[in-house]
Amino acid sequence: MDTGSFLRGRRPSGAAKSPPRANKRIVMSQHRSLRSGSALGAKRNVLKRFERVAILKKRGEWKEGDRVTGLRKTRVVA
Repeated sequence: MDTGSFLRGRRPSGAAKSPPRANKRIVMSQHRSLRSGSALGAKRNVLKRFERVAILKKRGEWKEGDRVTGLRKTRVVA
């Protein structure tokens, strides 16, 4: 190896060249847990409080005026 060309910042004559860079943006992948809700097609397994109250009202297990904290567990209906 020619140390003179190495010290001057040039590539030795036998060194491999890197491929030419195209004008393409590098796009990183995104972890599936960070995608927006509309992009995810899976069903949710946790309901918001108002959704749980609506299900309990439909079943007749919650009446107007009952506490909204400490609600019973409800299954997610697909």
